[in-house]
Amino acid sequence: MNNTIGNSIKMTLFGESHGKYIGAVVDGLPAGIPVNEEEIAKALAARRPQGDISTARREADEFTVASGVFRGYTCGTPLCVLIPNADVKSSDYSPMIARPGHADFTSRVRNAGFEDFRGGGHFSGRITAAAVAACSVITSALEAKGVVVGTHILSIANVSDKPFSGGADEIKSLKNDPFPLLDREREGEMKDAIASAKRDGDSVGGVLESAVCGVPAGIGDPWFATVEGALSYALFSIPAIKGVEFGRGFDLASMRGSEANDPFEIKDGKTITVTNNCGGVLGGMTTGSPVVFRTAVKPTPTIAKEQRTVDLDRNEETVAAARGRHDPCIVHRAASVVNAMTSFVVADMLTKYFGEEYLRS
Repeated sequence: MNNTIGNSIKMTLFGESHGKYIGAVVDGLPAGIPVNEEEIAKALAARRPQGDISTARREADEFTVASGVFRGYTCGTPLCVLIPNADVKSSDYSPMIARPGHADFTSRVRNAGFEDFRGGGHFSGRITAAAVAACSVITSALEAKGVVVGTHILSIANVSDKPFSGGADEIKSLKNDPFPLLDREREGEMKDAIASAKRDGDSVGGVLESAVCGVPAGIGDPWFATVEGALSYALFSIPAIKGVEFGRGFDLASMRGSEANDPFEIKDGKTITVTNNCGGVLGGMTTGSPVVFRTAVKPTPTIAKEQRTVDLDRNEETVAAARGRHDPCIVHRAASVVNAMTSFVVADMLTKYFGEEYLRS
């Protein structure tokens, strides 16, 4: 398995959903980056379950920064964050039943029956908490350089928020929001849609929209390390992400070139695009405009309805309904994970371009 991502900066994720710890190790961070544990805690809080619209599993995420920090700053050695798993209920999981929509079957095949199947094991969304904790340090370092990353819920079920206008202040307003929206009036409708699915023993998905402001033009390495490619590679590591599009994305396929192209102009001595249909990327490199993309989040696969499946030990068909504690929707919780992985990729690319000391304040 490949549990490490990055070039100039590398991050390794480890642990299992019901194991003793989950964690992340980030190598390649220069010494001198401020590490604020309150900011880490806030980022983790935004990812945690909330009320009836989330799982009943309640992890406190009382993390430990085990290495890489001295006197409140990174010290140039690998940064390691450990998070204990405390609220586990392993008896809810059977090693033999392949849950539809989960990695139980593929994990069994890959690991020849030796996998930790409890709560999805290493393939659980629980592991993303470690990425959120570790990458919050990187997010803060980027903000000190004027680079801001933000994500909001564009839609849940059939309820939609307004799209980004592209301003940095708009993005900053979403920081550590557990239900990030640009139009707060949509919150009630979205939560009602989640609650309705839960009452039916079902789940819903949605779309997240993200933007990155402050990245200069010319960042990215075509052909095979483009901005879109690097971000997509990281985003698809997040459980439940099944689609990524940049700018107008698939809408561009039905447009004419005269509609799709972004005209150029000079403003304050800089060449910029008038519109941003390209999502801030041309030829795999940043244009200087906000990098805008959307991610499709599938409905939570664990539902209370009976589903056809297979008993992997007996090699026979069966039916199963979910046991355990699960979210009727994970879209809002995934936003903080998208922010974390985006911050990591952006920092990795900027460090490659400007040098390993770039993130030092």
